[in-house]
Amino acid sequence: MSTSAVHSLWTTAAEPISKIDTPKIEYGQLSPVLIIVGAAVVGVLIEAAVPRKTRYYAQVFVAVVALIAAFAAVVALAAGGYATTKSGIAAMGAIAVDGPALFLQGTILLAGLVGLFTFAERRLDPEAHGNRVDSFAAQAASVPGSDSEKAAVKAGFTTTEVFPLLMFAVAGMLVFPAANDLLTLFIALEVFSLPLYLMCALARRKRLMSQEAAVKYFLLGAFASAFTLFGIAMLYGYAGSVSYATIAQVVDGTVPDVNPALADTMGNDALLLIGSAMIVMGLLFKVGAVPFHMWTPDVYQGAPTPVTGFMAAATKVAAFGALLRLLYVVLPGLRWDWRPVMWGVAIVTMLGGAIIAITQTDIKRLLAYSSIAHAGFILAGVIATTPDGVSSVLFYLAAYSFVTIGAFAVVTLVRDAGGEATHLSNWAGLGRRSPLVAAVFAVFLLAFAGIPLTSGFAGKFAVFKAAAEGGAAPLVVVGVISSAIAAFFYIRVIVLMFFSEPRPEGPTVAVPSPLTMTAIGVGVAVTLVLGVAPQYFLDLANQASVFVR
Repeated sequence: MSTSAVHSLWTTAAEPISKIDTPKIEYGQLSPVLIIVGAAVVGVLIEAAVPRKTRYYAQVFVAVVALIAAFAAVVALAAGGYATTKSGIAAMGAIAVDGPALFLQGTILLAGLVGLFTFAERRLDPEAHGNRVDSFAAQAASVPGSDSEKAAVKAGFTTTEVFPLLMFAVAGMLVFPAANDLLTLFIALEVFSLPLYLMCALARRKRLMSQEAAVKYFLLGAFASAFTLFGIAMLYGYAGSVSYATIAQVVDGTVPDVNPALADTMGNDALLLIGSAMIVMGLLFKVGAVPFHMWTPDVYQGAPTPVTGFMAAATKVAAFGALLRLLYVVLPGLRWDWRPVMWGVAIVTMLGGAIIAITQTDIKRLLAYSSIAHAGFILAGVIATTPDGVSSVLFYLAAYSFVTIGAFAVVTLVRDAGGEATHLSNWAGLGRRSPLVAAVFAVFLLAFAGIPLTSGFAGKFAVFKAAAEGGAAPLVVVGVISSAIAAFFYIRVIVLMFFSEPRPEGPTVAVPSPLTMTAIGVGVAVTLVLGVAPQYFLDLANQASVFVR
């Protein structure tokens, strides 16, 4: 081929590119995410520039202000009609600003704020060398038990990096349920997963167990991310686009103009089915549904308890939000394919979580299996495929997240010489030694069990009602049986606390600072308010249950 022919190829290839459009970004609609990302970056700069003595106070101040400001921005957007009439797609089609997105973002921000209070707690452990210490390692880079670690403890170091890590995790979680194309979904997944992997490894006590938990979470999470990415590639091959709307149109066969180069692959249902299955698998891993739950008990047990509480609450909210958007916006045309599979996953998850929890002797592992069972209950609402299904899932997530953070905050208070006393035998007779703490924990356990007048009952009732009306009545029967099994081990813990003799050498209950008291108080208040008068919040979830397409 002559050089002139090659040259003519270059010119013909280069001609169609006219001008690249300037990206149009709606900063107002993205303000909650931008505030949190800004705070995370400021937190990194604080680590670099602020003296060690004042870092903790600076970090906590920046994080609290940012979370409150971002929540105010979410409320302002909802009040401005972005949850209903003005809902639309922002950031060049990457982010959806609609009712479900704003509701879930508000829930994540409040859960992040309450979780932040448990992160900042510094009164539970006895002072080390005259310095107050928190739940996190003195120096994350030092080998457990080494001289450098002892020197760091002696010098009074604290890992204040957890605050910017928390903010990055929250930023990723805000984008995750609002993502409107598959690449944004994947980037958000990585942005909130990587800080969580790191934070799991930072426990001050039981550091080896904590690092083991982080490695397990990282390896299994990397697997799940790889599945998700492979699924995204397949859906792109199927539809020629990563945009949710375009994929949905191709699935329905209503796409207006087909690129002839893509026309051959567009009809390939194998790509569609395998790709969707892989992405859903990645999301079910994040949710902790059986059979993708194997990481949950180990990671919950090994991670620092404040991290466990935040992770158990906020990750579920973000992942279920993304799952709802994927199934209801992208794949409604595949309903007959994914519903039977989700039925199976929900049934195995509800029964598996409830039955295995009975055998647990560690309170954090017990709460981990309980969270797996709750993932199954929430899936029952997802399967309903009705607007009521969406609103019931939103309500359940909001109720569940505060109960979870409150319960893990109580776990941080029961301590012995080695740190937290998480073995169930240590909780025997707690109601006689510290009636208030035991009573508060009992309230959380009753909410988990779904006893009337708690938020757990209102949430379960909403989810099961939606599932029954959506034609999944057998699922509701399984759900009720699982709830009964689960109630057994929750009530067993309550009986252990109030009707057993306390052990003479048993653990003590630490007196927390106002920070942890606030976290627990908010948990109790939300549990009782959503249980006694849930109607306003159910209506709110109902108004916010319409996805923008």
